[in-house]
Amino acid sequence: MVKLVTIDQAKYLDRQDELQDYRHEFYIPKNRIYLDGNSLGLLSKRAEKSVVEMIDSWKNLGIDGWVDAEEPWFFLSERLGSMTAPLIGADPDEVIVTGSTTINLHQILATFFHPSSKRNKIIVDELNFPTDIYAVTSQLQSHRLDPEQHLIKVKSKDGHLLNEDDIVRVMTDEVAVIVLASVLYRSGQVLDMEYITKEAHKRGILVAFDLCHSIGSIEHSLSKWNVDFAFWCTYKHLNGGPGSVGGMYINRRHFGEKPGLAGWFGSDKDKQFDLEHDMTIANNSGAFQTGTPHLLSAAPLIGSLSIFKEVGMERIREKSLRLTQFMIELIDQELGSYHFIVRNPRQEKTRGGHVFLEHEEAARICKALKHNNVIPDFRAPNGIRLAPVALYNTFTEVWETVQILKQIMEEKQYNHFENKRDVIA
Repeated sequence: MVKLVTIDQAKYLDRQDELQDYRHEFYIPKNRIYLDGNSLGLLSKRAEKSVVEMIDSWKNLGIDGWVDAEEPWFFLSERLGSMTAPLIGADPDEVIVTGSTTINLHQILATFFHPSSKRNKIIVDELNFPTDIYAVTSQLQSHRLDPEQHLIKVKSKDGHLLNEDDIVRVMTDEVAVIVLASVLYRSGQVLDMEYITKEAHKRGILVAFDLCHSIGSIEHSLSKWNVDFAFWCTYKHLNGGPGSVGGMYINRRHFGEKPGLAGWFGSDKDKQFDLEHDMTIANNSGAFQTGTPHLLSAAPLIGSLSIFKEVGMERIREKSLRLTQFMIELIDQELGSYHFIVRNPRQEKTRGGHVFLEHEEAARICKALKHNNVIPDFRAPNGIRLAPVALYNTFTEVWETVQILKQIMEEKQYNHFENKRDVIA
């Protein structure tokens, strides 16, 4: 006999939760269940405090804030890089908080993609987020290379998951660089980054990973795996706020390479204000900065990353897996007759921090969920992403969400809405 998942079980799991007190660190939307932290994480009180402190340093110190602020502005990108490094298994000087997802990918390719007559192709996958494809395409075009010939897209057998061996099979001696997501933004599949990197390096290929859906959600060991590069945003699981400054990892074996997109904040700190026209680049990941740091957009990370330092990625990942497993079990139990398909990998090692459901009425179901004060995430054409975040979501919220979803389906509440995405899905 199959044991049913109950509300009492959800409440018991919440009482046993070691991270339950961290929920109170965040501003939770009143009377709502927020399950969109994989698109935009919630504001923490510490992040709010660090923004206020940054504004106060500007107000009270003016230009002297560059060196005299409690968190000196001149070194903030490097300081935040060192705070981020433990989350991805890197050395502090290998990480810099700068730019954005797309700009940092452009920097990596502009610096390290040197097409030759033999090696002139880039591997991506057909499930990747469009911004990465746009950036790679434009970089190929800047070298007068036709993307139709020089962009290799790894195919998915089912339209949701990738097989790492399929990636390895297209690693020919014509390939210079591979750009892949660590966690697929739709299905939440975690790729085997260590295996992919090892196989690429056997063939003389460089590897860059997009960590947007993994940083702050799963554990990484980038330096140990000898990954070449990584880049990410900070407004999802890292809770840095809308438009918060991105990040970049450069393996130390690439230090000293002249940046393809050079700017004065990539200078050696001791030489930067000498204002010489011959650039002395920093001998660390800071070399790949360009312009002046966006301090007000970086400030929330001072507070947010302090929470991750306290909690540690091991505990965050452990709770995240329990939350998603609990949600999947409830979906199987409560929604089996309503034609939902769980597209996540069910194995823990390959499941990221969100649950991805498919349904032909997905757009209007998402609108019905919002009408019932549950905040999901729609992905065209028929996907619903639900992200129970370890730092602020509860097992009881997961239970309530599935019960609300069941009620929506039983009563066909979705018929009150158009099955079409809003401007921002």
